[in-house]
Amino acid sequence: MTATPAQRLAHLRAFLAEQGADACLIPSADPHLSEYLPEHWQGRAWLSGFAGSAGLLLVTRQAAGVWTDSRYWEQATQELAGSGIDLMKQVASQPQAHLQWLADQVPEGGTVLVDGQVLSLGSAAALRRALEPKGIQLRTDLDPLAAIWSDRPALPAAPLYAHIAPHAPQPRSAKLAQVRQALAEAKADWHFISSLDDIAWLLNLRGADVPYNPVFLAHLLLGRDSCQLFIDPAKVPAEIRAALAADGVALADYAQAATELGLLPADSTLLVDPARVTLGLAEAAPTSVKRLEQINPSTLLKACKTAEEVAQVRTAMEEDGAALCVFFARFEAALARGERLTELTVDDWLSEARAARPHFVSLSFATIAGFNAGGALPHYRATEEAHAELQGDGLLLIDSGGQYLGGTTDITRVVPIGTPSAAQKRDFTLVLKGMLALSRARFPAGVAAPMLDALAREPIWAAGIDYGHGTGHGVGYFLNVHEGPQSISFYATVTPHHVLREGMITSNEPGIYRPGQWGVRLENLLLCTRAETTEFGDFLAFETLTLCPLDTRCLDLALLRADELDWLDGYHAEVRRRVLPLVEGAARDWLLARTEPVARTDA
Repeated sequence: MTATPAQRLAHLRAFLAEQGADACLIPSADPHLSEYLPEHWQGRAWLSGFAGSAGLLLVTRQAAGVWTDSRYWEQATQELAGSGIDLMKQVASQPQAHLQWLADQVPEGGTVLVDGQVLSLGSAAALRRALEPKGIQLRTDLDPLAAIWSDRPALPAAPLYAHIAPHAPQPRSAKLAQVRQALAEAKADWHFISSLDDIAWLLNLRGADVPYNPVFLAHLLLGRDSCQLFIDPAKVPAEIRAALAADGVALADYAQAATELGLLPADSTLLVDPARVTLGLAEAAPTSVKRLEQINPSTLLKACKTAEEVAQVRTAMEEDGAALCVFFARFEAALARGERLTELTVDDWLSEARAARPHFVSLSFATIAGFNAGGALPHYRATEEAHAELQGDGLLLIDSGGQYLGGTTDITRVVPIGTPSAAQKRDFTLVLKGMLALSRARFPAGVAAPMLDALAREPIWAAGIDYGHGTGHGVGYFLNVHEGPQSISFYATVTPHHVLREGMITSNEPGIYRPGQWGVRLENLLLCTRAETTEFGDFLAFETLTLCPLDTRCLDLALLRADELDWLDGYHAEVRRRVLPLVEGAARDWLLARTEPVARTDA
């Protein structure tokens, strides 16, 4: 019989008692601090029953809580029911609330367990600051899950494959040289990398160990004249092994990373990113090794796409746009015929349309298709057990994306089912106004991305409405759909690394959510480009990369200015120009109809 979350929680508390510990922290993390986790490290979901991708579990002898943000509150309420675990609503204004709760719950001089192999250096420092005033000890040498998770899934074992030209225009040797140059400038001798997208980018390799992200489990130790890749050797085909050796990359077993760190020369300097390397691995280096904590150089290098990569992304966007035309033509025709359609139909048909495009590899995340109340949940996921039929009147929100050899896509569109109400049209149009304001922005070079968030929110704020997520995240190049360092979100703590730079790709996705009723989110991807240089300095702007019509049937024209309508017509003309050659038949007819200029009302 499958154990319930309540039974698993009891087993964990028994283990805490055996170890003389008072509490345990189970983060949503792996040794690479990934956003999407292999099943082996989905311990928080296994223990609690809450399957959202973000959240952490704190368990004491008497209490337990899952902290997660507003995107997941309704989902967590349902999935935690009966588990004995409380939903603790995490809000941006109190990012350390869980640490204060833990310090309050644990007795003075007590002990807290957390697996140091999945705890970032930054998080460990914050945890110690919260516990030290009460003399609470932090123990990081045990994996509590290993003691109670008897049928824990094995590590993934998908083989590597090479990402090659023309889709990978910059050779591996050039990327290694760039990072070594940054290493020299930082006066460091060694650089340890655990973040999977950084390693995949640096070595021009891809894999399938993590859902939706074409990455593989590995660590990497880079020296001034050496490079070791720690990976399961069975996953590396002979031709890739030879190519890596030719570029000076030696292979070592995945489990040997800590051992090799322990052999670093005394008095050398090791560069690590405290947000992307775990405590357990960083502390494997000798205490005589100086630890230099700063952002991975590769994070900034891969965030700024080259001109050749941007050209490939534009092609991928055209193919993705064509797939969306095929999907919407089929979907709307079936809807008109009165066929039974559900949120699951959207996922199936859209995935099928993308899979037919050249150079498609996989989805870039699980498709979100939410009708009315489902659309009000930013991270809603329809399942076989719980999904809605598309019948009656309302709005259908579709957030989806694909991984192509030449780029990663992420797009959200909202379309009408039946006849949308005046209130729904108003929300749609306010969100569109926010999207357009950010799309058209010009700003001085050096501006931090979080500062631009207010541009997208202003039309929504003016109506007395707000939304609880950021407006934009970085997007990788055939890599993670969520990529740093930039974030267009006023919730973010502004650092020098948040500055927008030419070549960065960022999402633009404002929204309005009315719980239990409907949700509107519209999303395009933007490329940061150089606009002009004036006597006041260099200015940047955005190019809209995503190519798919915005549904004008949902507009409240009275809320749009003439210049906003001009932008919308110009965008639709560009979508038509670039996608029309790639579609035919019903998809072509649909594209032509949906890119017609908006009929203006008399002023």
